[in-house]
Formats: sequence, C-alpha cells, structure tokens
Amino acid sequence: MFFKKIDIENWKRKEYYEYFSKDIPCTVSLTTKIDITNIKELNLKIYPALIFALTKTVNEFEEFRINKNSNGVLGVYETLYPCYTYLKDGNDLFTNLWSDCISSYSEFYNSYVLDIAKFGDSIKMIGKENPPENSFPVSMIPWNTFDGFNLNLKNGYDYYFPIFTFGKFYLENNKYLIPLAIQVHHAVCDGFHLCRFIDKLQEIINDKKTFLN
Repeated sequence: MFFKKIDIENWKRKEYYEYFSKDIPCTVSLTTKIDITNIKELNLKIYPALIFALTKTVNEFEEFRINKNSNGVLGVYETLYPCYTYLKDGNDLFTNLWSDCISSYSEFYNSYVLDIAKFGDSIKMIGKENPPENSFPVSMIPWNTFDGFNLNLKNGYDYYFPIFTFGKFYLENNKYLIPLAIQVHHAVCDGFHLCRFIDKLQEIINDKKTFLN
C-alpha cells in the first residue's frame, strides 16, 4: 500500500481544503444516470461489472484517492480497492466484502464469486474481515430506482473517500440506465471533478475491452 503525504502548506488546494474542512465542513452529493447497455449486451452480472468499472475510474483520479490514513495524516493512496455490500437472497441484513484483485475484470469477478461463496452467509456487518484502509465503499439498492439519494454522516467531515450507491436499473428509449449517487468531500473534490469522473466512468463502461480481459 503506497501512501504519499500531502504537503498542505504548498498544496494548490490548500485554501479550498481548509475552508471546506475547517471553516465550513461540507460534503457534496450528486445523483446521475449511467448507461449500462454495454454491460447488459455483454450479458455480465451488473453489480460486479459496475464495481470493477468504478474501481478503474477511481484509480484514474488523484482527488478520489485522498484520505487520512490510520495515523490521521492526509495523503494520496496510489491504489484504492472496492469494499462493497452484499445481501444474500432471503436475508434482510447486508454484509461487507472487499477485493484487492483488480488488475482485470476476470480476476476481480473470480474473487467476487469466491468471496460471496465464502463470506456471503455471514451475519456480521464486516463479513470479510480486515478491509484495507485504502478501500472505498460501494453499495446497491436494487429494489427501487431513484432521482436523488443522500447520506447524512455525523462524522463524515473527516472522511474524504468517495461513497457510491447504485439503484435499480431500468429500460428507457432502448437503453438500460441505472441511478448512481456519489458523495464526496468538498475539501478535496469539486463539481468539475465529479463531472469529469462521471464522464470517465461512462467511457470505461462503454468500452468492451474493460470487461474482456
């Protein structure tokens, strides 16, 4: 795990970071629609394909890999890994799983299947123990679609990783769309970065090569 400390005094974002983390602590939520037609046409399981696409996109942008480490030091992680919720059919409580196998979709999907088989029956909130500190949260609400979604985090003003929540996909004008809510900390991420992220995520999902290796 590579972690590079941010020199806040010489950081181009110093003024923004201090304003949105100290003066007016502020998180930002944005809900958008993602076109997953390519995933459907490739006949892939939607949730793991989306987790993998998110992971590739997160690792494209430094502002999405900033957080405080276990010692409270602000810095940038070289790589983030997904920590995702899983709910077994017939259960009403989710468990958290994670993966550090992200070099290809096939590698990630195999680890996803194995982890669900091994930990999916867990009755604990953290089914697969010891998630790495350089992991970001992903969840899905597949029973309903939504136009807006917001997390209210009491202690969220000291957490800088993005948080992703998917909803139920649906068919509209011959395209399969899925809602995605993204929550970020304004101290490290602005609207420009959010929109750039969404554009890149859609590009990665549209590229068949993302999933065929």
